[in-house]
Amino acid sequence: MDGLRLRPYQLRDGEKIVTWCADEQAFYKWSAGILGPYPLTPARFNQAMAARDHGSHYFPFVAEDDSGPVGFFILCQPGEDPEELRFGFVIVDPAIRGKGYGKKMLTLGIRYAFDLYRARKVGLGVFSNNPGAYHCYRAVGFQENGSVEAYKIGEETWECIEMELEACVSLNG
Repeated sequence: MDGLRLRPYQLRDGEKIVTWCADEQAFYKWSAGILGPYPLTPARFNQAMAARDHGSHYFPFVAEDDSGPVGFFILCQPGEDPEELRFGFVIVDPAIRGKGYGKKMLTLGIRYAFDLYRARKVGLGVFSNNPGAYHCYRAVGFQENGSVEAYKIGEETWECIEMELEACVSLNG
């Protein structure tokens, strides 16, 4: 994991990333349905990333080690304030979950947000039925900001907990 690094997303990455959501519930916990219905195809994922790839407010990243891609996320500017960024579509290969890769990937992403993009705050949302992701986000310093949104996923309503991290907070890493 010491060799974990971030690089820009490339269209060839879609083939592997879409396999990380092996079932419908995992897919909706990851995408909230924003990428369309399950199952997600590499072509549809690549189309979604390519449509945003050239925008100045949307930055897709792949985390990789010597074995290849092991994680993915985007950083985007959710509004007009260039000092606020948001993580989205955060996912780690399920074969390596629970081994610290998610924390390391997020720590690298947070450093990019604060040091390279000069953000003063980063945020994200996590479904309350995804405790593993929630605890990972807490472990790297994200705190609940008091906002909860409801998403209609199939016949259910899922609560999405909004979290944020200020630039002045020291990173665990």
